[in-house]
Amino acid sequence: MDNHPKKEQTYVMVKPDGVQRGLIGEIISRIEKTGLKIVALKMFQAPEDKLITHYGKDDAWYESKGQGIVANRISAGLPLDKTAFEYGKGIIDALVKFMTAGPVVGFVIEGNQSVAIVKKLVGSTEPTTSDVGTIRGDLTLDSYQMANLDDRAVRNLIHCSDKVDEAQREISIWMSSEDVHNYRTVHEVMLYDVNLDGNKE
Repeated sequence: MDNHPKKEQTYVMVKPDGVQRGLIGEIISRIEKTGLKIVALKMFQAPEDKLITHYGKDDAWYESKGQGIVANRISAGLPLDKTAFEYGKGIIDALVKFMTAGPVVGFVIEGNQSVAIVKKLVGSTEPTTSDVGTIRGDLTLDSYQMANLDDRAVRNLIHCSDKVDEAQREISIWMSSEDVHNYRTVHEVMLYDVNLDGNKE
């Protein structure tokens, strides 16, 4: 039964900008309104070593992302003082600096297609290209261009897992087995009860 789609889990983290702007409740509310449920929740100061493990990028990723930064700097008429690889690695360095700037709120969400549904609610990584109605599209206005020019991480309020296996890896980094709870909510009858007879007296 643990492999049932309704048990799919994803990891979400409200970043320091979301915490500082008082958007924790708004973000959680948007996710809960879908019918997904929180099975773990905590506020903490993220350690650098865990963040590096969390982001877990390889050399190919650094090179690819760095090429994008190089192109942006050339189009903006800015000098190039690093290799593409160094610019790419700088993304993670900047993320770690940003993510340690204050407390974060991490939580585990459970329910059918939780990874895909949360990704849809959160919106694309860059706020300026996130659709209206998404968390990033509605609640922030940062952009890759501004972040790159200022040599910092994009401030986009929230992290969410991209894939199911990635979610499991991230949950194992930030939550212990004791942090994650197994319980049933009242609204699960309407979402998952096959015969809809679980709500009768």
